[in-house]
Amino acid sequence: MAKQDVEALLIAGGEDKKVRAKYDVPGTKEEFVALAAEDGYTFTVEELEAVLQEAGDVFDKYGNPPKRSIWWT
Repeated sequence: MAKQDVEALLIAGGEDKKVRAKYDVPGTKEEFVALAAEDGYTFTVEELEAVLQEAGDVFDKYGNPPKRSIWWT
């Protein structure tokens, strides 16, 4: 279920600019997971890392304003 929650959030961010903007704010994976939990997504940092690694995505931010390129479309 946790992997599905990570994937659901990444898809939601790919479809909705407001979701992307909200989740581009946290500076750490721990903050990201805590914010996701507030929105009903249940997964750990390790599960997030596993899904990102599987997809070949990197959690780091880039650009100005800083954004992540983890979102699935």
